[in-house]
Amino acid sequence: MIDTHCHLDAAEFDADRAAVHAAALAAGVRQIIVPGVAVDHFARQKSTVDAYAGCVAAYGIHPLYVMDAGSEDVDRLQDWLRRERPLAVGEIGLDFYVEGLDVARQTAIFVAQLKLAKAFDLPVILHVRRSVDAVLRELRRTRVCGGIAHAFNGSRQQADALIDLGFKLGFGGAATYSGSRRIRELAATLPLESIVLETDAPDIPPAWLNRGRNTPAELPRIATEIAGLRGIPPAVLMTQADANAQVVFGVF
Repeated sequence: MIDTHCHLDAAEFDADRAAVHAAALAAGVRQIIVPGVAVDHFARQKSTVDAYAGCVAAYGIHPLYVMDAGSEDVDRLQDWLRRERPLAVGEIGLDFYVEGLDVARQTAIFVAQLKLAKAFDLPVILHVRRSVDAVLRELRRTRVCGGIAHAFNGSRQQADALIDLGFKLGFGGAATYSGSRRIRELAATLPLESIVLETDAPDIPPAWLNRGRNTPAELPRIATEIAGLRGIPPAVLMTQADANAQVVFGVF
């Protein structure tokens, strides 16, 4: 299985990262995409993916970190993309949920990163919290070669628009809560070819963890829950989701 979004480099895993990785492998999670959040974290992120089998990096500036980023950080990101040639640019996007963030600044840095992704012909991993329409607007202006809308929680119309632009939609722990009706409906009814699986560990824990720390080893059970929503065998979902991720990123 491929976990398309897991922050294995996060401080929450400092005490037992090797054990977390080993548990993921034992659970059948063979590949883990580790997205970036800030330029100052890239070296730590690289050391993590280099140390653990099956882990690969995407580099980007997360919208929650843009208030501490400037044009020089975009230049530094460009240097990392040129030197490392990562799997994708990400995690990038817009966040209109957290109050007090400068929308204009978020947008400027998001657009700059889309332009880098286009220049390097790399897919992008999108953060789209309460911002899907604004993200779609910028994607139509700067056409990249596709990617993943991580932790998607928009409407069916917005989902279809992203799919039309060459994006897959990421589903994880949020789909395991009975109260997440819109997410569960999307996970159940979107074309199977449009879905990828993720944990966003250590965040977005599935229902059974009772708000505890999430880990990539939870991915098979998350997949089983989503397969149940669709009325298909878990193996069918897992196989297709992995194939979908490979459409986005190539074989890695």
